Amino acid sequence: MSFITDKQTLDDLNIFGKRGKASIYSIFNRAHTQGGAEQLERLFSYPLSDATAINQRSRIIRFFQERAQTFPFKSEYFDAIEQYLGNTDTRSQLTRENNTLERKLRGLVGSDTAYQQLSKGIASLIAMLQQLQDQINKWKADKGIGPYLPEVTAMQRILQTEGWEPVFTRPAGGKLSYEENAAFDKLLRYQHIEKVKRLLQHIYLLDVYVSVAQVATERRFVFPEAVEEDGNSIDLIDMYHPQLEKPVSNTIRITPDSNVIFLTGANMAGKSTFMKTLGVALYLAHMGFPVPAASMRFSVKDGMFTTINLADSLNMGYSHFYAEVIRVKKVAQQLKQGKRIFVIFDELFRGTNVKDAYEATVAITQSFAAKRQSTFLISTHIMEAGETLQQQLTNINFVYLPTRMEHQKAVYTYTLEQGISADRHGMMIINNEGILEILKSGITKN
Repeated sequence: MSFITDKQTLDDLNIFGKRGKASIYSIFNRAHTQGGAEQLERLFSYPLSDATAINQRSRIIRFFQERAQTFPFKSEYFDAIEQYLGNTDTRSQLTRENNTLERKLRGLVGSDTAYQQLSKGIASLIAMLQQLQDQINKWKADKGIGPYLPEVTAMQRILQTEGWEPVFTRPAGGKLSYEENAAFDKLLRYQHIEKVKRLLQHIYLLDVYVSVAQVATERRFVFPEAVEEDGNSIDLIDMYHPQLEKPVSNTIRITPDSNVIFLTGANMAGKSTFMKTLGVALYLAHMGFPVPAASMRFSVKDGMFTTINLADSLNMGYSHFYAEVIRVKKVAQQLKQGKRIFVIFDELFRGTNVKDAYEATVAITQSFAAKRQSTFLISTHIMEAGETLQQQLTNINFVYLPTRMEHQKAVYTYTLEQGISADRHGMMIINNEGILEILKSGITKN
């Protein structure tokens, strides 16, 4: 079953980002082929919700990391191969009957570009298949291949297709004759094109594994462990956001007895960054990818929904508050269906007045807390809501990001502490910037 999420969550966590902007996807995209980049995008689009599948993918990537595996093919092969296989016009098939004097003359003067492109594609495909066979022999001699063995076996089975023997008995390199090209064209582009395409998908996935393993090594990311038992636990040690130059790490532990994290803190204290950090780590973990942390162990969820940068839905006539309500309703519907989900709400009900926001935050958090198989991270400026919940419920973990005052200047540690924050420094920051004095004097401050 696929991991459930939506565009709002992908945007909040910057999974794909905006065109030309850095994203979580771009961190891992070291693919050597266009097909590899497309496979990586597919994996990012469809995280896993099965512990066995998650751990299996992690073990495969770790297998390549431990061996410092490089991509064993020339990248330029694949452009020629894809162009060659993408030519589905049956009139382009090479046949012995078409090897006329006229064609030979065009070849001699270098004007037969169509044939040259086909020949290049065939030569690239044969070279790739030969290198793959050599690489498979190396992998099968490796006693630690276990995690990757099913894919190696699948590729080897294709390579052993009846009639493919000439591909591997032909000496590597060297120019193919027209007759050889015609024979291989019939074999690979027409008789067994689906097998060739399946093989390419295995290789593109290999490209992803090798690329992600390289990222894990360079950035010192760790591989999380998905637990099999039916529970609700997250043990994340020293997690940090992978897009920050000087990130501050934090540790969070979640159990069914503390399935709600209630986060408070002043503006600029780092609440949104913390929420995104946890969200990104869990998203990558459900992909079976390495995460920016010292260690991670987690119970698998059915999906994730975040509300961090929620915009007004002007085209539908929604105010910010109503957009929040619709968002909470969507989460409630998932919970009603029995889904085990991870939910992040930044500044719940910020789009309404303080009284309604207080009452709604308390009521919704109480209802969330009853769903012990799901996890909720809720931030708010309304400390009174936290104080009320603290008196009523025992399965809420109250944490805050503190602000230290040094000479009337706010200093942020970005490090979680237990409790509820009473920090309210909005007017102090306004006064420090001299805004009221500017307005009173009519002088613009540079």
